[in-house]
Amino acid sequence: MNSIVAIVGRPNVGKSTLFNRLVQRREAIVDSVSGVTRDRHYGKSDWNGKNFSLIDTGGYVKGSDDIFEAEIRKQVQLALDEADIIIFVVDVTEGITGMDQEVANLLRKVKKPVFLTINKVDNAMRAADAVEFYNLGLGDYYTISSINGSGTGELLDALVKEIPEETEEENTENELPRFAVVGRPNAGKSSFINALIGTDRNIVTDIAGTTRDSIDTKYNRFGFDFNLVDTAGIRKKSKVKEDLEFYSVMRAVRAIEYCDVAILVLDATRGFEGQDQNIFWLAEKNRKGMVILVNKWDLVEKETNTVKQFETLIRQEIAPFTDVPIVFISALTKQRIFKAIETAVEVYNNRKNRIATSKFNDTMLEIINNYPPPAIKGKYVKIKYCMQLPTPTPQFAFFCNLPQYVRDPYRRFLENKLREVYNFNGVPITIYFRKK
Repeated sequence: MNSIVAIVGRPNVGKSTLFNRLVQRREAIVDSVSGVTRDRHYGKSDWNGKNFSLIDTGGYVKGSDDIFEAEIRKQVQLALDEADIIIFVVDVTEGITGMDQEVANLLRKVKKPVFLTINKVDNAMRAADAVEFYNLGLGDYYTISSINGSGTGELLDALVKEIPEETEEENTENELPRFAVVGRPNAGKSSFINALIGTDRNIVTDIAGTTRDSIDTKYNRFGFDFNLVDTAGIRKKSKVKEDLEFYSVMRAVRAIEYCDVAILVLDATRGFEGQDQNIFWLAEKNRKGMVILVNKWDLVEKETNTVKQFETLIRQEIAPFTDVPIVFISALTKQRIFKAIETAVEVYNNRKNRIATSKFNDTMLEIINNYPPPAIKGKYVKIKYCMQLPTPTPQFAFFCNLPQYVRDPYRRFLENKLREVYNFNGVPITIYFRKK
């Protein structure tokens, strides 16, 4: 599974700039004023074929130096509790400060890999100044300039050596499927699980954020056998104020990465909001099976087409990945909760669906011959062979003479045809075009 890498350090040393470079988009706000990053940012990155989750820590609090240092200490401690690898960023232009020393004192006590990263080293003179940081007692260091990217390759080369190799099939036959129940705070995740298992296993209140941890519940009834994981609600980053809540969100993100199927619970009285969409795409990026449960359906005033209209609205928001089952439930009245579980099990089985190469070629090549890729610059793409790859999630390779000329619309066309013929409902599909 993906390792979690936390970027720690005092304010204004370039943590957010490094984060943006590693996730390859401007997600964290960058400014020369210290303390701009007050919230934690989450992203995914990869290097040399290894994937990892990245966390840019914030948490600057105005006040005296004592409060300031206490916040930094708390921040680093939280990262140490949950992260697998730590990148400790310092600023070569300011040298070792008291706060750098404080963070280093904490990091020397942990048994996790720590990468001392000296930022803003963009000339030979500053590279010579970096020697001073040996005094932090953290061993070797890496000099980088996160603003222009120099040195980040060497840092990443060393970092990915600490990430274990992923096995071909990470879920063995004996392990139970894992269904993570995810969603915003107070959407009814714990109520849904309590209704399923028939006991108040999880605390339920009207206060958002009651569930602070990811709780595993084994479910073995009516011929089903799997683990249900109740996660803390994932809020927008701007709403993550408490340290305990930050810890909970990290656990929820990790639960999504470790699950087979993510069951996204919506609050029908609030609709499909931006944060629901963020959670959906986080699960999709991790190539997890997806089921959407619209909870509290008993509280919605209904007309003839209410279900159809609500469903259409959701599918518009999650396009282009619209082949996702949507079940309308009420955890309070237990309406359709077992239908929800049946659907999740179907999605889990769809994710394991394997198609024989001969049958796959017979079906898809006929479709391709009838609807070939459009010519680009006078070049005609000819697809001669296709197959399903031996991967844990559905991935397909199409071998052709000019893969570089196949555009996204045709890729989506093939995915749609593939979904029409084979049952991959609720499962993300990856399609590759390769040179024959």
